Amino acid sequence: MRIDRRRLLALLGLGAAAPATGAAAKDGAAFHHGVASGDPLQDRVILWTRITPQGAGDVAYRWSLDPVDRRGGGKRGEGMTGADRDYTVKVDVSGLDPGRAYTFQFEAGGAKSPLGRTRTLADGPTKDAVLAVCTCALYPNGYFNAYGAIAALPRVDAVVHLGDYIYEYGGPGSYGMDSAVASERPHDPAHECLSLADYRRRHAQYKGDPQLQAAHARAPWIVVWDDHETANDSWMGGAENHQPATEGDWNVRKAAAIKAYYEWMPIREPAGGGFSINRSFDFGDVASLFMLETRLTARDQQLTYDKDLPKEPTAADVAAFKKRLADPSRKMMSAGQEAWLEKAMADSVKEGRRWQVLGNEVVMARLATPPIHKYMTEAAYTAAKAELPRAGANRLARIEANAALGLPWGTDMWDGYPADRQRVYGLIEKARANAIVLSGDSHAFWANELYNAEIGGKRVAVEFGTTAISSPGPGESIAGVPLGEAFAKHNREVLYNQQTAKGFVLLTLTHSEATAQLMAVSTVKDRAFTTRPIASYRAAPGPAGVSALKAI
Repeated sequence: MRIDRRRLLALLGLGAAAPATGAAAKDGAAFHHGVASGDPLQDRVILWTRITPQGAGDVAYRWSLDPVDRRGGGKRGEGMTGADRDYTVKVDVSGLDPGRAYTFQFEAGGAKSPLGRTRTLADGPTKDAVLAVCTCALYPNGYFNAYGAIAALPRVDAVVHLGDYIYEYGGPGSYGMDSAVASERPHDPAHECLSLADYRRRHAQYKGDPQLQAAHARAPWIVVWDDHETANDSWMGGAENHQPATEGDWNVRKAAAIKAYYEWMPIREPAGGGFSINRSFDFGDVASLFMLETRLTARDQQLTYDKDLPKEPTAADVAAFKKRLADPSRKMMSAGQEAWLEKAMADSVKEGRRWQVLGNEVVMARLATPPIHKYMTEAAYTAAKAELPRAGANRLARIEANAALGLPWGTDMWDGYPADRQRVYGLIEKARANAIVLSGDSHAFWANELYNAEIGGKRVAVEFGTTAISSPGPGESIAGVPLGEAFAKHNREVLYNQQTAKGFVLLTLTHSEATAQLMAVSTVKDRAFTTRPIASYRAAPGPAGVSALKAI
């Protein structure tokens, strides 16, 4: 937003136009949505807040940033915000020192924001980096206890959020509204988000959550959207949860959703706007993190079992479906995105960083649907089926049917774009990268090893999938059935899978190893909770690529 300097000074009480200052002071302001920081680099970081005005018109603000060690190097600034950006504030503070911790705060209309903590990225020799990796927060389905757990960590250098920060659903009977806590956490607005005003209100509701505020105030965030920031199963030209006949033009809705996202998230926006938020972050000489946008820039429409397979498919139908999936023209990323990733990984390796980490929205491993009955005794399977509610029984029947047909678990993930996945694997191999893939969206924990061939081949990366903050997992409706265990036994790339826990991944990177702790909270239905690692895995970098995963 362009700032009129004379008016800004007047609103801040620093100029000659005293009447405007008096009006601003009378109107007042408040900070109901906390503070946040994001996209840290060695010399800069984004600071964010939202000012709730008490009247109409623009609001002036001041911001301050100070080193935690108080040894000089603080920064000060001022600005003005208004209705055109929903009274959000985003400041890209430059001229900072690498690897330094800072506190920051905003002031407007006589009110002060909460104090936030952030830090710049290290430069040069660096001992380690600690990342909290999270995804998928469905407001009505549970408390954001995992965000509270992240805020309480003794150390976290950055929070990596892999998408589904908000959900677009709303209203009675919508996703999550059958939760035990939904009556006190209904979505606002109480209908599906379609307009700019809708998406702004939804972001405001989420940012009002005290545990989310605490996690934002704890450390800088590095974010990417997935589908629910716009609409379920979104792709370049539409979404499963968008019906043009009743909900209007997809491009209009998409633009509104992303405008609200840019306003409300501490992300450095691409020059000239648009959806190209691929960007990289270097944690000293330990690791590079590459954030991949695979929804709105280039993704082709998903194939689905309901739409693209007959209800009772023949072997020929299944073969034709798999052939369509494998079509090399089907894309998750554009050629430009792939070229960017190729160069960025090659540069990271050339510059001596030990790890190349891909921040990626959806699971990359090959996930064949497991025939669960094969991994249980007949008696145990019969007993478990008898205990299932109707929805669970239907889900189990569909899983078994897809397993019998040899179908992948899902087509909205990389299994729906296998040729594009192979291209990514080729980029990793060409760069000689020690690659770690971080994945969200699945509402489950994963520890996977990724191979460049379905049978045989070479391990090209390891993958850690983080479960949801609060969204329900696929295994919850069939909780008496060991779905996660069946995944691990049926798929060579899956070492560990847990389908019901909620939490985040705590990833620690050093020059000699990467350690992932799968951190689960005890509940999302009660405000009192505990946190513990339910599994931990370690990998080592090497000249031939990343090692196998080792449980610890």
